[in-house]
Amino acid sequence: MKKHLFSTLLTLFVIVLASWTSNNDWQTKVDAEILASVEAGNTIDFLIYMTEQADLAVANTLATKEEKGQYVYNTLNQLAQRSQSGVLQELQSRQAEHRPYWVVNAIWAKGDADLVETIARRSDVQLLMHNPSIQLEAPERANESNRNAIEWGLEMINADDVWAMGITGQGVTIGGQDTGYDWEHPALKNKYRGWNGLMSDHNYNWHDAIHEDDLNTNPGNPCGFDSTIPCDDNNHGTHTMGTMTGDDNAGNQIGVAPGARWVACRNMEEGWGTPTTYIECFEWFLAPTDISGNNPDPTQSPHVFANSWACPESEGCNTSNFNVMEAVVDNIKAAGIVTVVSAGNSGWQGCGSINTPAAIFEGSFTVAATASNDTIAGYSSHGPVTIDSSNRMKPEISAPGSSVRSSIIGGGYASFSGTSMAGPHVAGVVGLVISANPSLAGQVDAIRDIIQQSAVPKTIDETCGGISGMEVPNHTYGYGRIDALAAVNAALELVDVEPLTISYESYVFPNPFSNQLNIEFGQAEKGATFELYNASGQLILRESWDEIRFHNIQTANLPSGVYVYRIENGAQISTGKLVKN
Repeated sequence: MKKHLFSTLLTLFVIVLASWTSNNDWQTKVDAEILASVEAGNTIDFLIYMTEQADLAVANTLATKEEKGQYVYNTLNQLAQRSQSGVLQELQSRQAEHRPYWVVNAIWAKGDADLVETIARRSDVQLLMHNPSIQLEAPERANESNRNAIEWGLEMINADDVWAMGITGQGVTIGGQDTGYDWEHPALKNKYRGWNGLMSDHNYNWHDAIHEDDLNTNPGNPCGFDSTIPCDDNNHGTHTMGTMTGDDNAGNQIGVAPGARWVACRNMEEGWGTPTTYIECFEWFLAPTDISGNNPDPTQSPHVFANSWACPESEGCNTSNFNVMEAVVDNIKAAGIVTVVSAGNSGWQGCGSINTPAAIFEGSFTVAATASNDTIAGYSSHGPVTIDSSNRMKPEISAPGSSVRSSIIGGGYASFSGTSMAGPHVAGVVGLVISANPSLAGQVDAIRDIIQQSAVPKTIDETCGGISGMEVPNHTYGYGRIDALAAVNAALELVDVEPLTISYESYVFPNPFSNQLNIEFGQAEKGATFELYNASGQLILRESWDEIRFHNIQTANLPSGVYVYRIENGAQISTGKLVKN
């Protein structure tokens, strides 16, 4: 009898335990910070990470940036619309604040303990993640120096030598995700894609992801919220954009790619951001919208954009939620956009100090900072990435970051130090590389490889992650300090210079050409016209001949770069691609 009673009690205990475990499985899907807050009776905002996430492998097989971007946008958008409907209905029925995203299959929401439990119990929800406020790691303001026509960092990376070739970033769009931007700054206004010289149009060129006060800041904001025009409440964004594209045509040559155009998104409120403000900007860059946030268009996306923010573990990002931000970065890369990320300013921690999103991710092009003596800056963070146990090689590359003079709010200039100043140099070089060889647009791995392989190798007597600093790459400099001239020359070497088959006998040579271009016909032709276009599609030269068999054109005054020619003779037309050394 006692045996039977014991067996019965044991069975009941197992049933109750199994029921309790099953009933509380949902808690394993919720960040501890969320549970602690709602259990204390608070309402909290959080990120709902859906179970189903997109497979974008097909994007790697597509040839152009436009094709990649459209495919990635369509795939992500369709997945979100199909898979989020149940959760959205639940949120709407409870009148809970929420905002859906598609760049990663996730939804931001705000609610209490009951809402958290209800959402976490759903099988279509994988995780509920904390959405902490993250303070910008402010760069150190350096001692002011007298203005130079060309800043030291630009000369060190040979950007001025690239400009002398006629390559300044023409045809390239560079993006910035930061504290905002003073778009009317003299060094930036004429570079802004939303300004045509006569009037502004901020549609598809600007987005503000700051919709309300951050809990860590004072009420109100100098720029307001949901600003319809570019605005900076901190200086940081204006400074970084100056290093990418700035030039006031009055001696302040501060930008690596002054011929490029820029677009931007504000992701921080007076220096404080959250994972959702970052995600919103990533999403906008993949498919910019009009100023009301509607009609997304992936053809308007930038070729590259710079990120100088971080989300440390002490402020809510940890190994349980890294995968959300990593998925976003990977999806941006699949769309053919280069994501440049500053490595961070925790060099005092030594090896493994690159430990925050988005610098830790493989899809990020992570940048360390160097000083004017061409050695690593003491504050620049080091690899490898140990926080996620990947031991991933980081950084990939280094660039000038100390005492970098650039634009600030109100039309002025100041010198800042930090890896935030190094990243924009790399984004600018990406712009120069694509401008030199437009066929590289969308080819993220190829662009990164060009910049890495053309860098000036740098070594140091330090071993991190079992890799000696005397090896290249290493966990201090990566592959070395960027060299814009070497990178552009490497990009030009990849240009396909074979002319297309033509329908009548003509020959354009040499290719590549230098000071002279020759056009030869098999027999005398009447009424032939020769046109030469630059990489941006602008007609720069046209000659017509009444009767001609051979002609030469002096080209010493043309800048180096990629050109397309067109020969027309009656109904017959031939075209081809040329490279000027």
